[in-house]
Amino acid sequence: MSEDNQKNRLPLSTDETTAAGETARRLLEEKDADARTRSYNGFFGILLTVLLTFWAVFQIYVNTIGVMSSMDLRMWHCMFLLVFTFLLYPTVKKEKKVRNAPPVWDVLLIALAIGAFGYMLLNYSRIAQSGGYLTKREIVIAALAMLVVFEAARRACPSLAVLGLIFLAYNFFGKYIPGPLGHTGFSMKRVLSHMVWGSQGIFGVGIGVSATYIFLFVLFGSFLKYSGFSKFINDLSLTLVGRSPGGPAKVAVLASALLGMINGSAIANVATTGTITIPLMKKTGYRKEFAAAVEAVASTGGQFAPPIMGAVGFVMAEFLGISYSKVMIAACIPAFLYYMGLLLAVHFEAKRLGLKGLAPENIPNAVEVLKNQGHLVIPLVVLIGMIVLGYTPLYAAVFSIFATILASWLRKETRMSFKDIVDAAVEGSRGAVSVGVSCVVIGVIIGTVSLTGLGLTIGYLILEVVGENQLYLGGLMVMIMSIILGMGVPGVAAYVIVVAVAIPVLIEIGAVPIAAHMFCLIYACLSNITPPVAMSSYVAAGIADSNQTKTSLLAVKLGLTGFILPFFFLGNPVLLIGVTDATVLTTVQATLTACLGVVALASGLQGMLFCRCGWAERAVLLVVAFLSIDPNMVTDVIGIGLFAGVFIYQRIKVKKGGEEAPAVKAQ
Repeated sequence: MSEDNQKNRLPLSTDETTAAGETARRLLEEKDADARTRSYNGFFGILLTVLLTFWAVFQIYVNTIGVMSSMDLRMWHCMFLLVFTFLLYPTVKKEKKVRNAPPVWDVLLIALAIGAFGYMLLNYSRIAQSGGYLTKREIVIAALAMLVVFEAARRACPSLAVLGLIFLAYNFFGKYIPGPLGHTGFSMKRVLSHMVWGSQGIFGVGIGVSATYIFLFVLFGSFLKYSGFSKFINDLSLTLVGRSPGGPAKVAVLASALLGMINGSAIANVATTGTITIPLMKKTGYRKEFAAAVEAVASTGGQFAPPIMGAVGFVMAEFLGISYSKVMIAACIPAFLYYMGLLLAVHFEAKRLGLKGLAPENIPNAVEVLKNQGHLVIPLVVLIGMIVLGYTPLYAAVFSIFATILASWLRKETRMSFKDIVDAAVEGSRGAVSVGVSCVVIGVIIGTVSLTGLGLTIGYLILEVVGENQLYLGGLMVMIMSIILGMGVPGVAAYVIVVAVAIPVLIEIGAVPIAAHMFCLIYACLSNITPPVAMSSYVAAGIADSNQTKTSLLAVKLGLTGFILPFFFLGNPVLLIGVTDATVLTTVQATLTACLGVVALASGLQGMLFCRCGWAERAVLLVVAFLSIDPNMVTDVIGIGLFAGVFIYQRIKVKKGGEEAPAVKAQ
């Protein structure tokens, strides 16, 4: 890229960017455990780097050419998670973040974790062959394992630790609950045997997902970051939409979508891309609440956006027993409509406020961007190509990591050095710790559901309330459940929780399995912007210095397409490509009318189409939105007719000098 473009890429001063970055760092320390991790000086700093790098190499080896049983892999993975949690996460928040060595109590906890899980590694096969007979020593080992797991969870994911304790307590105290939610009770030995020595507790599907898909794709995201991919996405987004009205907000949407689908963390995405996009949107003329809400909504949607879907899509494919390509294709239209709605919302808001795009001198040259950084997209091409050719996502992820390194070497400006490679491995391993510990605790939740039959009980209660044929009423209850269970929990972890509790209910009342999974996934992800625990919105609000409640409510408004759309494909999954036997013509028709509905929804909410909309026009547009998103011929025809009426009326208003948006100067 030319020197001039280097200087003029963003119209932000160094002080503005630094201030935003410092705010993001402080907010992450308050909201996200990952930002509170320790670092070490001297020998222990070097040792920690070596151990984290070794863990990355170990995970790549056992998921590709290594031979290890799934249970052994889960135990090794859990041991690594606990060791690094006690090394990285302080006992209390006020503990100093830089140390020369870990404190004595953490060394003892590490020894306890290695001892307990090492014993299980050595003896699990023997106990399984004996029919699961446990001695008193094995019960004590299981109790110690649960103790260190919950201490690790308290440090790395405190909200989920509390939820896990509630579920664990239900095993013992559920017998005192009257009515259908009660059970006969279980002994300590039975609970510990199920949770630790069985395959449905802490070594269940949660830790299995963490040891495979989550770790490798978090590592892949880290390598992409160090290759300069984030900068490439930001520059490319600027070249595509930077000059259009409200360009900075559209840049935020595109960049956050592309990066969010890779790292799978809405909060981390807000804290990284938001430090640039939020101040830029404010400087362009957007209200600070609006700027923060746009970034929060854009970052949240990346978790269900193909082709990577933040690694959740691979987990969904495993649950459904289908290929990932089918999940990826099915998610295309919902993700497209979600981001289309957000882009239209920021466009109409820009038109309403009279905002302009960025000046040409602040836009990178498209040819230069593609010439100097276009090769960084090669790893994504490798990933998608291998999956389409039938390779497993794990092999595809590993080959994509190596492709990232090789692609970075194609140009001197992006070349990853040995230090960059090690740093990427270390950061990826660190990033997998908190999500991994969350998955271990999820094992306690899923174990409780399977042991007590809680999932069947909840499903029975919902069926009692809604009846067998009340799909939409049941969906409403499951939506609320999914949002609540997903609050404050990483996207993948939230989805795994919801799978155990909510999805069987939807299938029972008539939903197609993949539609039920996609329904719950979207709402679990949207908990990041849903009050009262809207983590993405709160971090974005801190960067923008805006009111948290107003930002969160505005984020819900901007992401309303995501809240509405799942109900339409729940009853008629034609919007999920490949799920039904619908013809191409039917799918295209449903998609086009859904796009019309999204346009109407964004226009009605923002009060702008070609010119300002009156209340009657806005009401008609909102009606059109619901009619058009529903993939039904009758509702589509009515919706098209109503929209045509508003369209013609707006054009006449413009020709007669209707109320135009006032020009707004950048702040």
